[in-house]
Amino acid sequence: MRISVNGEERSVEAATLDRALVELGYDGAVVATALNRDFVPKTERGTVRLAEGDAIEIIAPMKGG
Repeated sequence: MRISVNGEERSVEAATLDRALVELGYDGAVVATALNRDFVPKTERGTVRLAEGDAIEIIAPMKGG
């Protein structure tokens, strides 16, 4: 299915947010996620289903000052 990831159109086979993160290369990464502008806690990612056209935002902390 086609989705938007951080504003970039991508294609994924994953049906849930947690599987999409693995497919997109974020497996094990410490990130914050939002689906269609709504924050999704890590504990809920496995139950959040994706649909065609969804927009995912993935935010990773950065080191430095």
